Amino acid sequence: METVDPRTRKVTTEMVIAKLKEHGQTVTKAEAKIILDFMYKIAILSVNQYVKL
Repeated sequence: METVDPRTRKVTTEMVIAKLKEHGQTVTKAEAKIILDFMYKIAILSVNQYVKL
């Protein structure tokens, strides 16, 4: 599976923490990294699936 280099990502863990805090959720930086990694993997899968259609 393709991955995105964390150094080139435009969404940061701080942005994830801030957005979730707006919605009443508190997460640590480690949890935000896990969430971000998951979201990038889902995005790659979605794009790959769309391109194969």
